[in-house]
Amino acid sequence: MSTSEFEAVRSARSLYPAAARRPYLNVAVRSLLAKPVREVCDWYLDGAMEGGPDKEVLFDTVERGRARFARWIGADPDEVAWTRNVTDGMNLFLTALDWRDGDEVVYCPDLEHPANVLPWRNLALRLGVKLKAVPADGGRLPSVRMAEAVGPRTRVIAAATVSYSPGFVADLAPLKEARDAYGARLVVDAAQSAGVLRTDVDRMGADALAVATQKSLSAFYGTGFLYCRRGVAEALKPAALGRHGVIFNASETALPDAGIPYAPGARRFDLGNYNYRGAVAADRALEMLESFGAAAIEGRSLGLARRLANGLAELDLPLTGGAPGPWLSHIVTVGRLGRQGERTVKDPALADLWTRLTAAGVVMSVRRAVLRLSCFIHNDEADIDRVLEVAREWRRGVPRPALTEVA
Repeated sequence: MSTSEFEAVRSARSLYPAAARRPYLNVAVRSLLAKPVREVCDWYLDGAMEGGPDKEVLFDTVERGRARFARWIGADPDEVAWTRNVTDGMNLFLTALDWRDGDEVVYCPDLEHPANVLPWRNLALRLGVKLKAVPADGGRLPSVRMAEAVGPRTRVIAAATVSYSPGFVADLAPLKEARDAYGARLVVDAAQSAGVLRTDVDRMGADALAVATQKSLSAFYGTGFLYCRRGVAEALKPAALGRHGVIFNASETALPDAGIPYAPGARRFDLGNYNYRGAVAADRALEMLESFGAAAIEGRSLGLARRLANGLAELDLPLTGGAPGPWLSHIVTVGRLGRQGERTVKDPALADLWTRLTAAGVVMSVRRAVLRLSCFIHNDEADIDRVLEVAREWRRGVPRPALTEVA
């Protein structure tokens, strides 16, 4: 990252008015709202009070936002559909596949958000698809063992680029190789990486990739994207269909005489009217992110995360997974992983640290019984140092061996 790029991405913090009020280390749940996004939402709402904005303008915004997201992940606009969230994208894709007797899905439910578990379980109940669940390697995706579980009956390999807890970066290379060897589809949940870590669908080998926009894409709940590789998408017939998923030669309500002329690529997954407020917000947020560049955003966010992880390690706090390694993302977690759904800290010492940090104004979260702090471009070194200051003061009253043994 050049000096000018570094200074530009540092200035991003000034676009998030709430960033200076307290250390907000919770982009893994949702981003703070940036001023440019608020301004375009005000434009939309002001227009709605007068019966607008004009629909053609909104359609242009939808297409511009689609193209921006496509560029962000190295895809073509026709390979991107608008959705509501990751769960929506997953379901749109899996229900369009022509499942056959004996088909299998390989995944690691130990590490996945329900958005990448429940759709597959529902599929198994409805159609008898076999689920091959591979146990996690601690907090890491067991990519090699998942690849070994892939066979000629495997239809889908499902994984996340970054787990929602503990937030480790997944090595998807073995899954891509297994996909190529057996002709399976690699389906990816990129909710925790898109917008903050560089995302290239060709490099990772994704056939389908689902995201939501409220996290590091810096927009709102209720809006998302589904990427589907063109050759894959055009062999699919969506289980749900609306007017934006079909090509109309005349009026948008003039149905074709026969058959269904599906829209090209992933556009066939677009349904009825879009969430226009969500679309204008996502378009403006992506414009803002593009102005900084994916490499600069990743470098800034990972640099802050490493500063935080190294500082906590110096205090002998039990980083999940041990000393920071290549799996470190913008998410730093502390403690021993508990069960899925646990949102309270079981270790009394760490629970006390959680209380101290929240009392100091630090916004973070607990997932699977570990403290989870996530960094983004609305953070700076002062946020990290404030966390370390509170942790250092708290540490003085906690014997180091006792905490290390417990956690």
